[in-house]
Amino acid sequence: MRIGIYGYGNLGKGVELAARMYEDIELVGIFTRRDPSSVKPLTDARVYAAERLSEFKGEIDCLIVCGGSATDLPVITPMLARDFNLIDSFDTHKNIPTHFERVDAAAKAGGTLALISAGWDPGLFSLARLYAASILPNGKDYTFWGRGVSQGHSDAIRRIAGVVDARQYTVPIEEALCAVRAGENPELTTGQKHKRECYVVAEAGADLDRIATEIKTMPNYFADYETTVHFVSLDTLRREHSGMPHGGSVIRGGVTGLAGENRHTVEFSLKLDSNPEFTASVLVASARAVVRMRAEGRCGAISMFDIPPAMLSPMSREELLKKML
Repeated sequence: MRIGIYGYGNLGKGVELAARMYEDIELVGIFTRRDPSSVKPLTDARVYAAERLSEFKGEIDCLIVCGGSATDLPVITPMLARDFNLIDSFDTHKNIPTHFERVDAAAKAGGTLALISAGWDPGLFSLARLYAASILPNGKDYTFWGRGVSQGHSDAIRRIAGVVDARQYTVPIEEALCAVRAGENPELTTGQKHKRECYVVAEAGADLDRIATEIKTMPNYFADYETTVHFVSLDTLRREHSGMPHGGSVIRGGVTGLAGENRHTVEFSLKLDSNPEFTASVLVASARAVVRMRAEGRCGAISMFDIPPAMLSPMSREELLKKML
């Protein structure tokens, strides 16, 4: 299975490393909008200018698009879906239906298959919510993220004028998490579940009050949360915030019985040393499913809800039945 990487930031580097874990996957190349000579891959992968991607139509079975959800993916994914089977990790939950429709139209026009919003949330956490809600219809869902660095939120801060670099940590509010795990099924607003901590490097002479206000009032990212903005030096950011840890939990509390007398809690959790490398690993496994489903004639946009679990694995059906079931 031949894959390509479009975009070479933290996620693209993660895909490059993840592709090495499987014998059935070959990395055709990395496609960048930067000067290819300035990109130094972690492996012996070849690097090409993004403008050359069209030359590889028919040679790439699945293109993994590695970009930010704020401005990149809404434009790039539909554009590329006309010519390539692909995957993205679009993670602005509120805008997923609109993104799906646009990518679906492009993929159907081109006769390709496009998996959107793959990763761990949306992605694996989405599946956990689906399974738990289907099994316990009388209950409530809760999703807690962190403490960890959000790539999408950090990217959104970096796009603000006057920002050199930034890291954003999503932090669960412990009282809320404990109440959910105790089976209390509390009513919680968005802001009662998490807070956000931002570490920002600003350009010399930049208006720090303006930057902080733009961060705190940014819709879909920070406006609904208690948000703290810390301005730090570039050296401090690199020294103290260079890692990309993350994780979280999906929890559903539900009841069964004639009077709801029996309580049940379902929890799926992750603890990640590297958010981009784990997300990339989900994308690479998903590429296998995209290629298989396209070979069966599927086209248009899909989500991870549409993928039969067995298609993610390099194992045969016989191996899965013997080793996994």
